[in-house]
Amino acid sequence: MRLLSLVDTGGLGQRFFETAFTCAAWLSAREAQARAFTWSNRMTRIETNRSEKPKLKLYNSLTRALETFEPSGPGPVGIYSCGPTVYARQHLGNMRPYVFADLLRRTLVSAGYAVRHVINITDVGHLTSDADDGADKVELAAARAHTPAQAITEHFTSLFQADLLRLGVLAPDVWAKASEHVPQQIAMIESLQARGFVYRTSDGLYFDTSRAPHYGELSGLRACAAHSRVNERAEKRNAADFALWKFSPVSGPKRQLEWPSPWGTGFPGWHIECSAMASHYLGAQFAIHTGGIDHVAVHHTNEIAQAEHALGVRPWVQYWMHGAWLTMEGAKIAKSAGLAPNLDDLSAIEITPATFRYYLMTAHYRSALDLSLEALRAADTALQRLSQFVRQNLPQNANANANANPAHRAWRDQFYAALYDDLDAPRALAVLWCILADLSLAASERAALLGELGGVLGLVWRPEPTARLADPSALRLLDEREQARRARDFSRADALRAELAARGFAVEDGPTGPLLVRGARPRSAVAKS
Repeated sequence: MRLLSLVDTGGLGQRFFETAFTCAAWLSAREAQARAFTWSNRMTRIETNRSEKPKLKLYNSLTRALETFEPSGPGPVGIYSCGPTVYARQHLGNMRPYVFADLLRRTLVSAGYAVRHVINITDVGHLTSDADDGADKVELAAARAHTPAQAITEHFTSLFQADLLRLGVLAPDVWAKASEHVPQQIAMIESLQARGFVYRTSDGLYFDTSRAPHYGELSGLRACAAHSRVNERAEKRNAADFALWKFSPVSGPKRQLEWPSPWGTGFPGWHIECSAMASHYLGAQFAIHTGGIDHVAVHHTNEIAQAEHALGVRPWVQYWMHGAWLTMEGAKIAKSAGLAPNLDDLSAIEITPATFRYYLMTAHYRSALDLSLEALRAADTALQRLSQFVRQNLPQNANANANANPAHRAWRDQFYAALYDDLDAPRALAVLWCILADLSLAASERAALLGELGGVLGLVWRPEPTARLADPSALRLLDEREQARRARDFSRADALRAELAARGFAVEDGPTGPLLVRGARPRSAVAKS
């Protein structure tokens, strides 16, 4: 059987459809066989009598290896996800790490783990250089808007949280704002100071990386200029040293965001907030820390150094997981580059957040994904096909009855074999398409399985209130057309197809039954053009 690659974006929807048709042909030729089969060399052989899910394997950026997930302590699995700096609207590239973290959380829950998830909100201390120079991004945005800094952060925090909800991302157990945890950050700096890792300059307190023998272990680089995004300061002892506490300037406009400290009035450095808040909510050691790959060399490297030496632990975090960039024409999507489309921009071209989430699932979280309108349209068509099948065939009391049908267990095994292999969402999606094409199962059984397993991926099968997949009258016309076809009244069937086309819906007949596609041309029309 041919299992097509789903990571590459070109022709995405067509490859999904081809996968479904390939699966359908393969299954129909083997209806009498048990589902103990081998897919391509990337799939795992699953026997029908398998009763347990496979072990979860995750790629650990710290060890640079795929590891079996085994949390070191009892209780919920702690996950800390680096959150946004809320001085502006979060763009599509910003959203990808949270969809990845949400997939991780849902996967852990499916494996039977309780989870405690923390996302921070950086509302102070992140300077324009992303390190230790320049203006505070929040203060700068407030000055430009002639608005209090707190109003800026509250506004963009609310937008960010609303966008996560639209994408189907589960709310974390804790939203941790940096400005509300200054005492914890001061306490961690004091611990570092007592252990000899802190020195003072004219503009603040700095961490001495030369005293940290394992500094740079995450990035694979020794402490050097590669770990610093700041210009060399004469007062810095080492190029990679970073600010723990910055003093408020004695001249110029007074800062809105500043606090008293044992060292003078000022504000915490960007890196200390995550070390302090993660430890405050998840303990001195916890399981998983997530973020984007751009945080490896500086931010996360500095987090580790601070936390391990302040708390006297090693490792501070068991598993470090990093997601790759979302790009446009090969370039990273970034506000600084003026390239920052957000979810509202997708809505303007009739691409729903649910479609965008589906699109993100077509690439592995550690693989770069290039955004294009063509790829989004293809993902939209694919999601419409799956969604419409589920909506039309899902029984009122959907229950695929995991233990009753060996075929159900086999499909679940294939799905979890993919997902538990470092969150391989593209392979998991391929399994969904093969379930859709498995005509040995009743439509209601397939719909129930799709609803169940799609939920693990966080996919939304039922339309949003503003979705435009179809309307009740169009679905009724589609049903009438099917009845006419079964009665071999093809003139009536053609007339109903034409009426649907006049309403903006094309009918696509496939091995899983007819589907409506809004705004698309029928395959026959495309073939003739």
